[in-house]
Order: sequence, then structure tokens, then C-alpha cells
Amino acid sequence: MEETVIHEFDFALINEYFVGLERQGPGSPEATMRALRFIDNLTSESKIADLGCGTGGQTMVLAQNTKGVITALDLFPGSIDKLNSTAGKLRLQDRVKGIVGSMDNLPFQHDEFDLIWSEGAIANIGFENGLKYWKGFLKKDGYIAVTYESWFTDERPAEIEKWWVDAVPEIAAMGHNISILQKAGFLPVAAFTLPESCWIDAYFIPQKARQEEFLKKYAGNKTVERFISYLRREAELYSKYKQYYGYVFYIGKKI
Repeated sequence: MEETVIHEFDFALINEYFVGLERQGPGSPEATMRALRFIDNLTSESKIADLGCGTGGQTMVLAQNTKGVITALDLFPGSIDKLNSTAGKLRLQDRVKGIVGSMDNLPFQHDEFDLIWSEGAIANIGFENGLKYWKGFLKKDGYIAVTYESWFTDERPAEIEKWWVDAVPEIAAMGHNISILQKAGFLPVAAFTLPESCWIDAYFIPQKARQEEFLKKYAGNKTVERFISYLRREAELYSKYKQYYGYVFYIGKKI
């Protein structure tokens, strides 16, 4: 029996589900702050882009730990509305602005940013493609920091290999990804794996109540039932195979 892959579901459905959650992927404020410590020379004049920002969990952490101006971009208007509302509540609206847009067709100037950030989103346009394209929007000596699904081992069970190759065809081991970072014109600064808590505590556990809420709202809707089944399968596979894969934070400096 063929397993469903995430790309088969309607984009609006996926986003309606995830806009109701604080995070749209694995991560944590601690992981964001750890990555930020590798970034030098950010000032109040610095310009930062957060691409594929979702509802802005990591955007707010960036804003609270830097002095620069942040432009956060996401394809889904509901996520941007929530991000801008949160920025207002935290009195960060003077330095944080969310805009609707696509990360593969950026509305920015070349050499505009000191830092480009992206957590859990670059796979949507491809790791290598994203690095090469986004590099053009960075100033010389500017930084890029992204999280990306990566293998931790050279070999893994067929079941989890198929799941991730279907979802992220370019998925590769950390060493290979670092070499891609270099070939794209970046000096590798750091790479570290996100801990299990970023998956379990920040991503899977908060979804449990959301899944029940979604199933109740769309009672009898077979597409929604399949979608929730897919998400539960993702959590089940992580529990079974987490030693083989995870998210890695890759940080590079434009040469």
C-alpha cells in the first residue's frame, strides 16, 4: 500500500491546521538562540530576513535577541496576520514586519540583508537551490542560518528512507550538506543537530489537541482524516527511527 506524502494535501488545509499551533515544525527558542550566537556584528542597522516564517515563533526570538530590523515572509496570509499581531502584542512592530510572499520569488534587493534565517522551510524549494538563490540577497560577509532535514547515518532502514525521500527528495547526510553550503559560496560556520525535545515537546505533543479539534471540526471529512493519519504516522516514525535523522542547523557566511 502506497503511503501518502505531505505534498498531496491541499495547501490551504495544511496551513489552516498549522496556523493554530505555536510552531509549524521542530525547533525551540533555545535552538534559535544557540544558532544566533554564531552570527557576528549584528547592530541596530542590520537587516534580517526570516523566510518561510510561519506564525513567527522563531521571528520573535530573533527580534528579542537582536537589534536589527526583521522582514518575515510566508506564503500563507493567515500566518502573517498572526505574526504581525504577535509583534504588536510584544511591542516589536517597529522592528518586525510580516509580508506575504514566496521564498523562491523574493521581493527584495540584491545585497540587502546582513542575515537570512529560515527554520524548517528551505526544503520546499530545495537546499542547494535555496542557498544559491538566497545568497544573492545577502551582503558580503552576511550570514545564512537554516534548519534542514538530514540523515545522521550513512545507512538506515528502508521504511524511514522511503518516507523521507518521498517528502524531501534531496535529503542527505550532514557532511554532504556542508559541502553544498561551501559550493554555494559560503564559509561553513557551524552545524548542529536539534535535540529530541525540539521534535517531541515543541512539535508532536502540541499537535495532539489540535488534531482532535480538527477532526471534530471536519467530522466525516475523509481528506482531513487522511491528513491527521499522516501527521500521526510522522510522529510514530520519529519515535521508531529518530537515531537515523533529524533537523540540523546549518550556518554559513557569504564569501
